[in-house]
Amino acid sequence: MQGEPAVVVCRLGHRPGRDDRMTTHVGLTARALGADRVFLPTDATGSADTVRDITDRFGGPFEVEVGSPISELREWDGTIAHLTMYGEPVQRVAGEVRETYAGGDPLLVAVGAEKVPFEVYERADWNVAVTNQPHSEVAGLAVFLDRLFEGRELDRERADADRVVVPQESGKRVEQRDGNAGANPGGTNAEDAGTPDGG
Repeated sequence: MQGEPAVVVCRLGHRPGRDDRMTTHVGLTARALGADRVFLPTDATGSADTVRDITDRFGGPFEVEVGSPISELREWDGTIAHLTMYGEPVQRVAGEVRETYAGGDPLLVAVGAEKVPFEVYERADWNVAVTNQPHSEVAGLAVFLDRLFEGRELDRERADADRVVVPQESGKRVEQRDGNAGANPGGTNAEDAGTPDGG
């Protein structure tokens, strides 16, 4: 988040066709919950384009880069938290991660897809599990970032947004930056907000 060391989410793998939606959601979750940048594999350009489009419409700052995740991991100058169901419980290590991060070290959060090379486990400063049960990497990323920022990311203001979701008890309301509003209580989020999956 702004004014703090960088947090970069690195998607370690991507299977075109199979992982398109999940990789997109890794990027959207990274953006929504306080990361500064997401790094996606070269074959995930569709996901990268979607996350850039959402950032353009709903505000930033947030960056999307595409390249070799393993190279990014090897060249990273900071600490690394690798999210894996085989790691130490997040509730046990979150305090140490926060303390190190608060000390000024940028943090790379590695999120797997297909089988993760053992090198990642060795390179990581923390192998972190959000439960030791099978679950979605998107859910793990969301819980980890919330633990890292202790909820501060939920109140983050967005710059240069073309549209803003207006919280309300019922219905859906999205306001254009010029003040025009579109309410559609029976429609989908995709119609109102332009999100890629209606959510």
